[in-house]
Amino acid sequence: MVPAPTTVVASPAPSAPTSAPTGPIGADGKPLKPCCACPETKKARDQCVFNLGEENCLDMIKAHQQCLRDLGFKI
Repeated sequence: MVPAPTTVVASPAPSAPTSAPTGPIGADGKPLKPCCACPETKKARDQCVFNLGEENCLDMIKAHQQCLRDLGFKI
């Protein structure tokens, strides 16, 4: 007599626990995104780069990066 084949059923992998975002939180209580943070320095930086080229706007670029760091972004 031949034994019946056994069926192996894989259980789903345990899901990772969801945790609250660890990044900066905006005034509305929602997580900030780098693209939406520091709009003043971002606009000045973008206009400078567009008009003068990146190599001529290093101070504006650094100011925007510092603004993002001050909000808690790790860049």
